[in-house]
Amino acid sequence: MPGDVKSKGEVQLVVFMIGDEEFGVEINQVREIVKLVSITRMPKAPVFIEGVVNLRGQIITVIDLAKRLDLPSKGRTETSRIMVVEVSENTVGMIVDSVSEVLRLPADDIEATPALIETEVHEQYLRGVGKMGERLLILLDLNEVLSSEEIHHMSKHVETLKGNRVSE
Repeated sequence: MPGDVKSKGEVQLVVFMIGDEEFGVEINQVREIVKLVSITRMPKAPVFIEGVVNLRGQIITVIDLAKRLDLPSKGRTETSRIMVVEVSENTVGMIVDSVSEVLRLPADDIEATPALIETEVHEQYLRGVGKMGERLLILLDLNEVLSSEEIHHMSKHVETLKGNRVSE
């Protein structure tokens, strides 16, 4: 089948920027990409949790990925986006500086993260590094970006919000 990319050993990635660093995540973890919308803050949430949004009737937690990864961000601009992703069976929004493209990367061009890679990102969040000519793409493992305790905390808050919602 011509559309079957797995047999060719390719990975399809969504490419995005945080500050000056270029990242990639597997496309099958990304549900959609939306423009920034109004975010409702959550009390007592960790600093990287921006709050929650109502996305077509579904309340989802939104995190600032730059804060979570302890990276400098370019700040909120017209190009800032919320990547809606699936993490450990939970839907989470992740604010990124911009989303640039979807691309296919041959599995042979993905290497384990070199010990001396010049990135501020904690090693536990990394799946590897993709090489595309002169470009290096840091591949994130979204399942490692949030701990199970953090995911539980977020889903508990969302459930509380759903229970407190008065008919709109």
